[in-house]
Amino acid sequence: MIIVQEAPFDTGEQIRNISEGKTDIGAIVSFTGLVRDFNEGKGVGALTLEHYPGMTEKQLEKIEAEARSRWELNDCLVIHRYGRMEVSEPIVLVITTSAHRKDAFAAAEFLMDWLKTQAPFWKLEEGDDGNSSWVEERQSDVDAAQKWDQAD
Repeated sequence: MIIVQEAPFDTGEQIRNISEGKTDIGAIVSFTGLVRDFNEGKGVGALTLEHYPGMTEKQLEKIEAEARSRWELNDCLVIHRYGRMEVSEPIVLVITTSAHRKDAFAAAEFLMDWLKTQAPFWKLEEGDDGNSSWVEERQSDVDAAQKWDQAD
């Protein structure tokens, strides 16, 4: 399931929702990305994510479908926020469930790596000095996503 929303989410609540009453789950892996107070050696005061409604959800659905085709998952949840977020607020949540931990771990890592490089979001950082700048793609994120192409 894909959810793109402006409001914060509760990771614990989402884990309870995805696993409640299910007895075939042997592993739950979750990742929550947060707004840091630094980037590239500079202080960060807030982060704003912009997206194109509709296009973003379709791309995230493709990424989720790819994960489901590669690993045996019971369920998968991606919540990605947009709008202005303060330091320490959650940005993204990935939860994968499976009968076995390896599938859940691998799928969660894959989802985050592909979200970092293929999800159509634009990030505007507000520095603690009052200046704002767009965040560019990092080579380390590209390298992390490409390792999954080699894993095929």
